[in-house]
Amino acid sequence: MHRMVAAGLAACFGLAVWNAPAQPPAPAAVQPDVLLRSVTAEVTAVLKRDAAAGQPTDVAQLVEKMILPLFDFPRMTRIAVARNWGQASPEQQAALVEQFTALLVRTYSTALATYSGQEIRYLPLRSAPVDSEVLVRSSVRRPGVEALTIDYDIRRASTADGLIKALADKNR
Repeated sequence: MHRMVAAGLAACFGLAVWNAPAQPPAPAAVQPDVLLRSVTAEVTAVLKRDAAAGQPTDVAQLVEKMILPLFDFPRMTRIAVARNWGQASPEQQAALVEQFTALLVRTYSTALATYSGQEIRYLPLRSAPVDSEVLVRSSVRRPGVEALTIDYDIRRASTADGLIKALADKNR
């Protein structure tokens, strides 16, 4: 169960997107590892705050508000469906994306609902500022068992900083 919780929390950000200019980022640009750390900290802070107050967290709302904007569901669905994607009609593709989204929301909401303070560390990012896709490595420490390593494939989104600003403004 702890493995599912840790994997679910971390996998919430797999195949995510980050927004940065097409050129090398300015000093104020948020790097993908920083974005993941920030969102992870915000999500776990809400879970911990609610637990300390003895109130349940509306995990589905938390996932929808803070995590879903980071996902590239059409891309993730195309990867999952593989060669069969091209055989589906546009309507079938849209339905697949919708159902894949629903599946992941349920899976990750269940994992987050049972979060109990596992420590998530992000390893230093190894990429060039102009890279359009990067790999962010993390480690989830769980009491009494070996750390779980989770890697995130993240790609640069096409807009400049709308997503990052939206995430920063959500809890204000």
